[in-house]
Amino acid sequence: MASSSCFHVLLFCSFLFFTSTIAQNQTSFRPKGLIIPVTKDGSTLQYLTQIQQRTPLVPVSLTLDLGGQFLWVDCDQGYVSSSYKPARCRSAQCSLAGATGCGECFSPPRPGCNNNTCGLFPDNTVTRTATSGELASDVVSVQSSNGKNPGRNVSDKNFLFVCGATFLLQGLASGVKGMAGLGRTRISLPSQFSAEFSFPRKFAVCLSSSKSKGVVLFGDGPYFFLPNREFSNNDFQYTPLLINPVSTASAFSAGQPSSEYFIGVKSVKINQKVVPINTTLLSIDNQGVGGTKISTVNPYTVLETSLYNAITNFFVKELANVTRVASVAPFGACFDSRNIGSTRVGPAVPQIDLVLQNENVIWTIFGANSMVQVSENVLCLGFVDGGVNSRTSIVIGGHTIEDNLLQFDIARSRLGFTSSILFRQTTCANFNFTSIA
Repeated sequence: MASSSCFHVLLFCSFLFFTSTIAQNQTSFRPKGLIIPVTKDGSTLQYLTQIQQRTPLVPVSLTLDLGGQFLWVDCDQGYVSSSYKPARCRSAQCSLAGATGCGECFSPPRPGCNNNTCGLFPDNTVTRTATSGELASDVVSVQSSNGKNPGRNVSDKNFLFVCGATFLLQGLASGVKGMAGLGRTRISLPSQFSAEFSFPRKFAVCLSSSKSKGVVLFGDGPYFFLPNREFSNNDFQYTPLLINPVSTASAFSAGQPSSEYFIGVKSVKINQKVVPINTTLLSIDNQGVGGTKISTVNPYTVLETSLYNAITNFFVKELANVTRVASVAPFGACFDSRNIGSTRVGPAVPQIDLVLQNENVIWTIFGANSMVQVSENVLCLGFVDGGVNSRTSIVIGGHTIEDNLLQFDIARSRLGFTSSILFRQTTCANFNFTSIA
């Protein structure tokens, strides 16, 4: 009888040890990184992602905004959560977000409408529309990753975001409920994720050129793509990320710098020949005008008019042996694609080089990223005229960075870039989304 009692005591103790070990593992798990999938909407050409938010968790579709200041979602319609918490005036959350104003709401309390709260300006950067919105926190859940595969879902129970109004969704893809900002602020997705889960303030973007999923990977590399392609530090070229001293948002406070990612293009070459351009346009002046930024809300690269004319005309001359055809909006230079060969990195057209801090650091744009197939027999140079008074001289748009792996190192303020990974016989659609959790 005594031995039986001992046995049950031992069994009970073992059970307690086992359950406490599980609990410890669950609470102490620190992911190496996080991932969110990215798809391209065929109608709007916007890049979309999805997170889980609220209590109970619901999937929230978002337009990806590389330079966006923060996560904002529509709180006017259907926002139901037991864990929603508005940020009270002069709280630590307001300070972290840089939200200095205090607001009142004259309707019954609900998400997005509470008294004694601070707010920011949710910005639809596609339509250039902004309004005021309540700063709040709620649960956000995304998948962890080891750089190769997705792992278990992890949650940030106090993720800061801004409530937007329903009208801000106009111009966004069908089903989207807001925008996911990855920009250079303290409450963007990469900043909050790195602070919550204690991994480096880095993230990588790999946009797919197909209907398959691309990926954003939060945290450090190496990054792995099928079939057995590894991208580590040595696979990147690096260039400084520059700060534009004047915000490029639709609404902002005086003295606020831009949250977008700018790089220093010094010159442009086509077929390794320097294109004669007004190089003063490549610098950012003290009014925040000029320079080069990378954008996921612009589907194509946008150039200030004089740059557009110079680069387009030079390209046309270098492709003089190919028949020109009528322009197809929004593009100006279009060609009969039956006279253009094919290579591993797209149509066989002159390569375009963005020369960065020196002649040894060059971002090369090959045919897959410079040309757009607009019909069966027509290829167009995928650059768009941005007008004479463009705020930013060169906006490197989504098509230009598809199947390029870009690493944004916020802590060291530098961009790592690979040029086309098609050379490595892989694509951005080749991240292995098979879960190992």
